[in-house]
Amino acid sequence: MSAPDDGPIRTVAWVVEHPGPMASGPLRRVGRTVPEPGPQELLIEIAACGVCRTDLHLAEGDLLPRVARRTPGHQIVGRVLRRGAEVREYAPGDRVGVAWLAGTCGRCRYCRAGRENLCPDSRYTGWDLHGGYARYTVADARFAYRLPEGPPDEELAPLLCAGIIGYRALERAELPAGGRLGIYGYGASAHLTAQLALARGATVHVLTRAEEARQLALELGAASARDAYGAPPEPLDAAILFAPVGDLVPVALSALDRGGTLAVAGIHLSDIPGLDYQRHLFQERTLRSVTANTRADGRAYLAEAARHRPVVHVQRYTMDRADRALADLAADRVTGVAVLVSD
Repeated sequence: MSAPDDGPIRTVAWVVEHPGPMASGPLRRVGRTVPEPGPQELLIEIAACGVCRTDLHLAEGDLLPRVARRTPGHQIVGRVLRRGAEVREYAPGDRVGVAWLAGTCGRCRYCRAGRENLCPDSRYTGWDLHGGYARYTVADARFAYRLPEGPPDEELAPLLCAGIIGYRALERAELPAGGRLGIYGYGASAHLTAQLALARGATVHVLTRAEEARQLALELGAASARDAYGAPPEPLDAAILFAPVGDLVPVALSALDRGGTLAVAGIHLSDIPGLDYQRHLFQERTLRSVTANTRADGRAYLAEAARHRPVVHVQRYTMDRADRALADLAADRVTGVAVLVSD
């Protein structure tokens, strides 16, 4: 259990005070007690935290808060300060990462089948538990990731959600070896997933509205980069929709070749317009969602990323400018990924 918020040891954290448009100032900095780790938890001093569109959905109210005044952030890189009495695999000073999936029951049929991302009792960092827009956080050691020394904090942080969820989306899209992949939207997760697909030998076509994002896609190896509502230069074997725009679902389905799969990677999506069966789904085209990730996904992606070393295009913000980082994300002023670094 964490210590109560009126304890003697204080720090500063951001919370979602009143969910609403970023212009309304939904985030607020507050004083909070430095938490004590429970028996299976780690107390972590945060060095960097990636800024995710899920954080924006929480701040603006698209994702309903589960607890009032929650601290967002779930792409955390830091050092262990203290460990709970039952923790054996980590020691003070270890470099660790904390991701979106924060806990599961471990007993339900989904957990037993290796599908813990579908656990009905799953909990999430920055939604159920306080996250990384802060100086300190606690996390269940069983859901933390050991991180290598060497890479900068701000380059590791985005791997912990943008990278991991992109990995799962690519797996769900079932891209064949050497296949043609379409990526709709080109933000934090997309620019890492594109590099993963390229490292596996795919041809990648990017479709996104921002000219800066299209230029970045070409610099990182995409075969083409066009407007989100345009058509790729060839039929796609698979596609991933990262933009939270339901209108793009029929657009992406229309771009698929026979037998292709579209994976929708966001936790929130605006309404999908009506689909025409013959044009969008016939000839065994598949539409599927992506829900969170498993710890096995996280370990597999981090290992693969260590081999191909993705270029992480970072916009740095100090922790005291978290509200500005989210506002820039909302206004499409972020190319690549925004990352908060310790003040």
